[in-house]
Amino acid sequence: MATPAFAVSPQPLDPAPLTALVSDPGHGAIVTFAGVARNNFAGRATAYLEYEAYAEMAVGVFEQLAVEAKERFAVGAVAIHHRTGVLQIGETAVIIAVGAPHRPAAFAAAAYLMDRIKEVAPIWKCEHWADGTAEWIGNEHTRPH
Repeated sequence: MATPAFAVSPQPLDPAPLTALVSDPGHGAIVTFAGVARNNFAGRATAYLEYEAYAEMAVGVFEQLAVEAKERFAVGAVAIHHRTGVLQIGETAVIIAVGAPHRPAAFAAAAYLMDRIKEVAPIWKCEHWADGTAEWIGNEHTRPH
C-alpha cells in the first residue's frame, strides 16, 4: 500500500516515506520537520501528551495548507503526517516534509505549515502534567510561555 502524502493515525510516525514522497530530481532541498513530545512546558514538567483529531477533516486541512505553501513559497511537494493517541516523551507527534528547488523556500514552507497546522487543523492536545493534572490545549499561539 502506498504511503499517502497526508495522514492522521495512531501509529508511530516514520519520516523516511515522507522524504521519498517529496523527493524529485528538480529539488535541491528536502526539509523534514518532526514535532516531538517534550518533557516540559512553561516551567511545568510534562508526563506525556495525548492527541485527538477529526482525522478526515484534518487531512483535508493538510491538503489545503500544502496548496497554500506551494503557492506562497514556490515549493514542489509537501507531505504531512500527524499522530493521535497517547505519546510518551520523545515520541514524534507530527512530521512535515517539503521538497523544493532551493533550501530557503523549503525551510520557510515547513515553518509556515507547522504554524498553520496549530492554528487551523482540527487536532487537540492534552498535556498530562507530572503532578497528575491535565490540560487540553487550544490555539498554541495564545498560550503563555
